[in-house]
Amino acid sequence: MKHRRFQKLTGVVLGALLVASMGAAVRAQDATPSPSAAIEATPGMDVKMMLLPKFIGIAVFDQAHQGADEAAKELGNPTAVDFVGPTAAEGPTAQVEFVTNAPAGGYKVVMLSNNAGDQIAPAAQAAQAAGVKVVTWDSHIPSGQGESFFVAQVDISETGTLLADMALDTLGPDGGEFAILSASPDAANQNAWIAAMQEALKDPKYAKLKLLEIVYGNDESDKSYEQAQALIDKYPTMKLIMAPTTVGIAAAAKAVQDEGLCDTLKVSGLGLPAEMVSYTMNGCAPEFALWSFVDLGYLTYYVSYMLATGSLQGVEGETFHAGRMGDYTITKDPTRPDINALRILMGPFSVYNKDNVEAAAG
Repeated sequence: MKHRRFQKLTGVVLGALLVASMGAAVRAQDATPSPSAAIEATPGMDVKMMLLPKFIGIAVFDQAHQGADEAAKELGNPTAVDFVGPTAAEGPTAQVEFVTNAPAGGYKVVMLSNNAGDQIAPAAQAAQAAGVKVVTWDSHIPSGQGESFFVAQVDISETGTLLADMALDTLGPDGGEFAILSASPDAANQNAWIAAMQEALKDPKYAKLKLLEIVYGNDESDKSYEQAQALIDKYPTMKLIMAPTTVGIAAAAKAVQDEGLCDTLKVSGLGLPAEMVSYTMNGCAPEFALWSFVDLGYLTYYVSYMLATGSLQGVEGETFHAGRMGDYTITKDPTRPDINALRILMGPFSVYNKDNVEAAAG
């Protein structure tokens, strides 16, 4: 029927159609192909998943657990996420046992905030060989061995610049001496952020900032408090303690407050508004920053579920949709250019001061 109507068209109409079709073909050749749609998760699949923080009992990791639970509910996974890990007293290498035992425990994926440096790599490799996916978040495996990809909260170089800028903002144009209170010596994210800050400090605008020492509180409140007190005693002219760890910054601020030094010695770094609000309002910690750990837990769970269920292959260039957080792409990790490592970058930072900390803490 369509063929007979086509035969009745006049030559003029046929010519017009031919020209139009040729033009359309040319335009199609010139057009840039539209990007592939973001990969969607397949909800309702039963996947046993482990969320393994550096330590149990730290507020930001509880928030990450909250975000993971939110994603699990949206995805309809009938098996609840296991939020397990060592205590601070057990030390950073205690995570190795959890990763080692994951295959026997029936887990399909371990979501790891690494606190053991490359010491955990053999266990992660063995888990992957046994069919367990290992996704790092918050803190990666430096060598990338045994890691499917890293869900990074923020860019490392950006973190270093932010820390340097907050130090300069806090100390002012005259600068001064400062020390760094970090978590554990093997915490990959802490080490990378500090290295990035040291690189940023080479810029002439930071010339009047002098780094005295880097100390470690192992993300234990009591030890971090003791380390802050030791810095106060050792460096009487020190003007700032920079702590890129939520445990360390709160402990340092308390130490400075307890010593009655808030007018002359400040604290800055990465902190949780609910834990820092009083120190910000009284001037001990006038400025600090952080990102949403709820969002980080949500994104980590979402992409780990997709990897474990086969929606994602976990290769460079895959773009996927992560629920309320939108679309992300798996890329090479530019912060580890010499190894075969992949990254998903979340972002952004939020900077807190007297103007916004009470609302954020509320």
